Amino acid sequence: MSNEAIGVVGRDNLTARVFQELRVALMEGRFRPGHRFKIRELAETMGVSETPIREALMQLVRARALNMQASRSIEVARLSASQYEELRSIRILLEGLAAERATTRISKADIANLRKYHQLLVAAERGGRWREAVRVNWQFHHTLYKAADAPELFEMIETIWLRNGPMLNMLYPHAPPTYPGRHQHLNVIDGLVARNPEAVKQSIRADLLEGGARLLQLLQDIEAGTAPASLDAVMT
Repeated sequence: MSNEAIGVVGRDNLTARVFQELRVALMEGRFRPGHRFKIRELAETMGVSETPIREALMQLVRARALNMQASRSIEVARLSASQYEELRSIRILLEGLAAERATTRISKADIANLRKYHQLLVAAERGGRWREAVRVNWQFHHTLYKAADAPELFEMIETIWLRNGPMLNMLYPHAPPTYPGRHQHLNVIDGLVARNPEAVKQSIRADLLEGGARLLQLLQDIEAGTAPASLDAVMT
């Protein structure tokens, strides 16, 4: 993936601004697992010196969103099947809580935005625009959890999404989300309109389990050596 995923930042408080831009890019899935950062190229793309780039990357290494290799190269962290499954179980609790809390607080304008993001997600999937699908999926979830008005909870969720966001690139085209019934995003929206916290919480839980089932299976297949060679190369 090219550095076009990152924009230029201003000169004030550079490390913090670079860190935030990279943080959002990871949560939105703008980088795949295993993407290796080239500090000089990234600095040129963002219009800053190498120092704030290096400092921001090291902050993300400490957050376990990035890994530093023995060669001192820095790349986007991969998750094993067991790591993904464990983090998903944590997400079910945290994101379910945020969704439940958001139900009685979310505005009609934000519910309208959720509808828009879901429509964009469906269109992107149908059109094979995988990067867009990953990005608008995060925007859907981000909007919902932000509406919970629980900053500490939201920070925990974002921290997990630093590691989860890049993994969602593995969904396409080999493990797209599938649902036995309606898309769970639609059930989330219906629950919000009805102001039914339990229904929204359960729909988010189902979304994480159903929508991520094929990704978990793909990760297990990669580890077993039965996935396509091109995917195995990405994850090793």
